[in-house]
Amino acid sequence: MAERADHGGEPRGARTRPGGRSRPAGLFHRPRRAMRAELSQLLCAVVGFGLGLAVPEVNAGPEVDAGRVVNLLFTVGFGVVSLVSIIYSVLFLVVQFNATTFSPRLGLFREDPIVWRTFAFAIGVFVFSMTAGLAIGTEQRVSAFLPWVAVLLALVALLLMRNLQTRAFQSLQLAPTLAAITSRAHRVFDVLYTKPYGDAAPAAGAPPGPGKAVTVRWTGRAAVLQQLDVPALVAVAKQYGCVITLRQSVGAMMARGMALAEVRGGELPEEVLRGTLLTGEERSFAQDPEFPFRLLADIALKALSPAVNDPATAVQALDHIEDLLIRLADRDLDIGRVADAEGTVRLIVPVPAWERYVTNSVDDITVAAVDSPMVLLRIRTMLRRLLEACPAERRPLVSDRLRWVEDAGAEDYPLHWEPHAEKTP
Repeated sequence: MAERADHGGEPRGARTRPGGRSRPAGLFHRPRRAMRAELSQLLCAVVGFGLGLAVPEVNAGPEVDAGRVVNLLFTVGFGVVSLVSIIYSVLFLVVQFNATTFSPRLGLFREDPIVWRTFAFAIGVFVFSMTAGLAIGTEQRVSAFLPWVAVLLALVALLLMRNLQTRAFQSLQLAPTLAAITSRAHRVFDVLYTKPYGDAAPAAGAPPGPGKAVTVRWTGRAAVLQQLDVPALVAVAKQYGCVITLRQSVGAMMARGMALAEVRGGELPEEVLRGTLLTGEERSFAQDPEFPFRLLADIALKALSPAVNDPATAVQALDHIEDLLIRLADRDLDIGRVADAEGTVRLIVPVPAWERYVTNSVDDITVAAVDSPMVLLRIRTMLRRLLEACPAERRPLVSDRLRWVEDAGAEDYPLHWEPHAEKTP
């Protein structure tokens, strides 16, 4: 995502390094690509192989019978791999449970680094055990340091598996799942929206003359835009003397031939622009402030479906939606213009407005909740509190939704509804 520049052209939220150099804070650094699972497994296997050759050469400490150590190493190696394989077979069911119970877009547990790091570490322990066992196969006596290392690695693997199981059990429960989504959203909001509403800095210097707009289209396979390398986008726009206006927001699915951006004031090769974008198969929390609302709404809508019929779960999801909306109610959300160091706007990014957040959070759930007075009452309470937290300019949108809920509840559930509910503004 992007943020508006202050008077001096420095992005809002930038931090100053020693020596006067500044860098964007939080999410506005270059996108962080997670290490692929295959690479982490290969790395652990290589380290295990190296240790398996090096540790048997250590002669420190007392010596023990090599045959017994070989048996121990093979037992540790095959035991760790067998245990982690059984655990992962069960964990696949956890992922399926999350997809069917909460949302198929919920990948908190699947993307948790501990999942693949545990498996990679187990592979490393297995390779170490096999390599060390074969390395001392012809020895009569070896240092006791070798079995100590093997036992220590096995204990670390068991600790990782225990933590993995704990995470899995938590992911099966509603409250920890909702809390994890909200916590991720807080981290994103606290970086993106740093200024209060009405306290936004004046727009940065005007971009170069309008010129002719050149549309850059997406030519790759269909993918989701996950992150933007904002510093790189600003740098290439300045290099080519142009202004980049992105047409797709973070979280959007980009199909082949779709307009990706408009470039004014110069020509920008498509491959250069694509090199500043991080895409994937599904949405990510990293720079997508709408994604937490989508997940919470999914959970509420699934709970309100006739097949599930669990309004209490929808109420819990609304508790967290209210927390996020109130957190944004008095924040400046207009953060889509980014300037270079001279204060010239170089990048314009589509960002969600207040209306988008409210409609995505309230409208679909209200329609689905027409048969649930419990959920309608909770939506009314949420909207009343949100109305109090909003600046005056944002209240009409909330008032319209509150009036809608009041009318639906009073008409369908007169016994549940307050006979003299306070009138909405």
